Amino acid sequence: MIEKKAFAGTMESSDIYVEIEPLPQGSGVELVLTSVVYEQFGPEIEAVIRQTLKDLEVTDVKVTASDRGAVDCTIRARIETAVCRGKGEN
Repeated sequence: MIEKKAFAGTMESSDIYVEIEPLPQGSGVELVLTSVVYEQFGPEIEAVIRQTLKDLEVTDVKVTASDRGAVDCTIRARIETAVCRGKGEN
């Protein structure tokens, strides 16, 4: 369970900046995504974010992501890092 707002990543090229914050129980996942390649890869980026959250068993969060062309493994790493920080696991 996410306890506090947390972030990971940068706004550098080929990276993604992710903020994650807790929502009330039962809210589900709220995802806000902006990307320089949204028209080409937006649905795929969203799918990677949602699948990573599912794999980590994280629900009831708001994720705000600003993508600058990150590859899937970078997206997963940033989500995992933000989740760990949000849980207070630094």
